[in-house]
Amino acid sequence: MIPLIPPVEATGDDQQQKLADETWRKSIPAQVFLNYFFAINYHIQENDDALGGLQNLPFFRSHSAELNDADVAALTKLLHTSWSTEYALRATAELGDDNFLRNALHWTFPQAFHAIHSGLQAFLYTTGVRSNNNQLIRREVGRLVVKNAYPRPVSFYAAGAYGDFSIHRLPLAGYKAGLHIASKEIDAQAQVGQFLRTTRKMKAQWTRAQVQANPNTAIRSQKTGRPLDKWTASHWQQITWRLGYTTIFDLLGRLRISQTSREIERYVEADIDFRLFHTSLLNIVSYLNGVHETYVAKALGLERYRQLVAELPAHLQAGFVEDRLRTRVEPVLAPTPPSAPAIATEAPQYRMAA
Repeated sequence: MIPLIPPVEATGDDQQQKLADETWRKSIPAQVFLNYFFAINYHIQENDDALGGLQNLPFFRSHSAELNDADVAALTKLLHTSWSTEYALRATAELGDDNFLRNALHWTFPQAFHAIHSGLQAFLYTTGVRSNNNQLIRREVGRLVVKNAYPRPVSFYAAGAYGDFSIHRLPLAGYKAGLHIASKEIDAQAQVGQFLRTTRKMKAQWTRAQVQANPNTAIRSQKTGRPLDKWTASHWQQITWRLGYTTIFDLLGRLRISQTSREIERYVEADIDFRLFHTSLLNIVSYLNGVHETYVAKALGLERYRQLVAELPAHLQAGFVEDRLRTRVEPVLAPTPPSAPAIATEAPQYRMAA
């Protein structure tokens, strides 16, 4: 049959629109990932106040450790690793334009993870956990989050069996997460809640695969004796204890997973705000490292910690480590009393970002 009406050729505008739509479609996974980390940073900034800080936590106030010279040397090594990795992460932002930051995701993802991981190991060292085993570290830090060892902005976590997850300390996490950058706390909590659920779901599925692949642990059919392919809710509940708690550290672990798979290419090729992504990561790294440094400083004693900072390698001197000592560590461990009584006025209050 010969069509009576010839097909209309696509105009240049139509082709550009189709290309833009395709680019956006391919960018959605990367945009969601950016949304998640921006939301974590947003939530931290919104809730980082004196009431939710370390100084109000019983766990922090009772934290202490007996450390000999070998322990101090081990802590110093862990902190130097953390700080040098963070230094490299910060240098990336100073060096490049947006295109550079796009391709830098190949190393900024693992840098962000390892900068926090080494600082976390230093904190755990002061609690008696002195191991490089990632599963042990993950389990112990999960317990500490639940025990309120962390300030309010990062004390959230997920628990429960597959299909029955519960989110704690994020009261707005039940709202539907959007595809746009968070502009309100409800948006941020919804996106962080979704990130917790998807991350715990991945962990549950991975754990099931591990359990079923092992003849000694596999859950089997009562009829055939073979490992089950389909699980009910009761089967999922049997492995819940293996999942531990899902915390901000599991979310950061997604950076390492993404970096070691082809998933990273989807982010590099996406049309997203890479500078905003990098800034969000760096803020999260700085906040968590500040928390861990304050714990280490309390365990060492403030004067010994000040000495450790004073003896930093050249590339770390007069930089962000000293700045955090002044703005995050010292105000908690050696708060300066006001020099004069506060004047009762209705002047606006401003919060200085550390």
